Amino acid sequence: MINPLITIAFFGCALTSRYRSGLCRCFNKAARKINANIVYFNSLGKIGEKTTDFAEGEYDFIDYIDLEQFDGIIYDGEGYNVKGAAEKVIEKLRTAKCPVVSISTHVDGFYNIEFEDASGMRRLIEHFIDVHKHTRIGFMTGYMTHPDAQLRLKVFRSVMRSRGLPEDGSGVFEGDFWFHKGGEAADFFLSQPERPQSIVCSNDYMAISLISAFKLRGIRVPEDIAVSGYDGSIEGKQVVPHITTATREREDIAEKTMSILNKLIHNEPIDEDNVVSPRIIVSQSCGCKKIDYKDEIHNIDEINNIIRLFDYCVNDAQAAMIKLNKVEKLDELESTFKGCATNFGDYNAFFLFAQTDTKGRLSCTSEYSVPSDKFVPLIWIDKKNEYAQLKSEEPMKSADMIAHINLDTPHFYYIMSIHCPERMFGYTLIEMEDDDIFSDFYNIFLLNLSVTIERLWKNDNIKKLYENQKGLYEKQKQISIHDSLTGMFNRRGFNDASESAVNSLSGKSTICTMVLDMDGLKRINDVYGHNEGDIAIKAAADIITQCCTSNEIAGRVGGDEFYIYASDYSQEKLDKFNYDLLRLCNEYNATQGKPYKIELSYGAYLLEADSNTRIEDLIKISDARMYKQKMSKPGRQKR
Repeated sequence: MINPLITIAFFGCALTSRYRSGLCRCFNKAARKINANIVYFNSLGKIGEKTTDFAEGEYDFIDYIDLEQFDGIIYDGEGYNVKGAAEKVIEKLRTAKCPVVSISTHVDGFYNIEFEDASGMRRLIEHFIDVHKHTRIGFMTGYMTHPDAQLRLKVFRSVMRSRGLPEDGSGVFEGDFWFHKGGEAADFFLSQPERPQSIVCSNDYMAISLISAFKLRGIRVPEDIAVSGYDGSIEGKQVVPHITTATREREDIAEKTMSILNKLIHNEPIDEDNVVSPRIIVSQSCGCKKIDYKDEIHNIDEINNIIRLFDYCVNDAQAAMIKLNKVEKLDELESTFKGCATNFGDYNAFFLFAQTDTKGRLSCTSEYSVPSDKFVPLIWIDKKNEYAQLKSEEPMKSADMIAHINLDTPHFYYIMSIHCPERMFGYTLIEMEDDDIFSDFYNIFLLNLSVTIERLWKNDNIKKLYENQKGLYEKQKQISIHDSLTGMFNRRGFNDASESAVNSLSGKSTICTMVLDMDGLKRINDVYGHNEGDIAIKAAADIITQCCTSNEIAGRVGGDEFYIYASDYSQEKLDKFNYDLLRLCNEYNATQGKPYKIELSYGAYLLEADSNTRIEDLIKISDARMYKQKMSKPGRQKR
């Protein structure tokens, strides 16, 4: 729990839209009246419509929300336009043990706020018929898969039939509930055999786009064609002419919803209906009101102020993008956020929690594997120091995803997923200073933040892949230059190491090359077997390695043949090498109890050399000396 007050969860989409930002403000005010907290779970909406794989990652977060921490839930399903999104949220909310109220769409099993949209649409159509005496009325509907579009078109046809007019009036055009179809709609209505006297649009946005298209075609609104909208948007009051419309009163929705939910939570009888009635706003686009240019000048000034603020915010967003692009480590995120978070409104606290896997590893690291229900803070900004005692580096379960606070006053939080199309990283939680929600620039900032974390994650993957590849390369390289039987350099390894040593010589230096060959290896193989021959070779290699006490480079270059190179050498070092070689061979032969002896013939060559010296020339001399020694031994054991 956040505090001792009741806590309501609000699930919605595109909460920064003009309509829903005002709706949130109304709900926050209504929550204060009943002394309740609200936690908003917000999805972006239209970005997800155009980028499905991004939207899927956004709704993955739903699975980790523990509904038992809430006393009641509000569901605003109207904004979930991504395919399958509403169904996933509803499926989650059906598991809740607390009451759930749906405020914009009817959901079986939930307590539903009902809207008299039919009466509002009917009154708008009848206004054109009864007040303006229009008989040629067109209708611009939203996309017909949406239930609101279906209902509003049904009402239009019903009213037209009841008044003895063609049920499709002067034509029905399918719009998109947005601004994109105005031109097509204008051409459609202007191409009708009889030009409409008025056009009823299913929402204000389409009405605005239609009026704009008419202006470009020289059609005056309302003088030539009257237009109405629906929903009572702020934009409808800013465009000229102002839109005649019907509005869902957001204050009524919030007040009624919170009152009903409060009673459901406390098991009190509900003594009020669940119906919200629209209010008709008769304005300029139907011709009932004239344009007051003094008011419009004030309106234009306000719009210009908004545009200037928007320009400043765009600049801030661009700067934030550049700053976030410079982030190289996770622990740089907090300071970057503090420096960039300037354009979406004043806030009290901001937290970014990263999901961990079952082994406690962060979701934004390459080692992350099986996700858990635990989260750890990456950013912790607490301007009023209200949550200081609660900060912990320990993982926090999803049941406690909202920071607890001891103040017994309502708090309002907004939670959003941080993710990329491939992975959900965690979530953000922000508390604003007042009842207002943040602007769209917060969404832009979070998208940039998601991209930054995705980049850090992928960079970590690339780094680990490089390190693994490098390690594999080094391992393969070591295998390629070492003898598998003895662990010494093989011929390639010896050549590379000795040539590198010669090339690094600075001026003249005394160097030494040696060639060693085992005596009697063929007899060991023939009499005792090749396995015993391998044991003998490894024993000889070990003895030679023990003799290399002055930075000699040694390698097994053939079956029983060994090369040695040494820089900065001397006769004294060579004598010590020969002494140790003989001593160690005698010790091995005396202690190992083998039926054969480890004996080595060798030849050495010392000379003054520089970096231009050819090692192979010196090896040839050493090899000839070794062979001469071998042939001088009693029995003349051949290689």
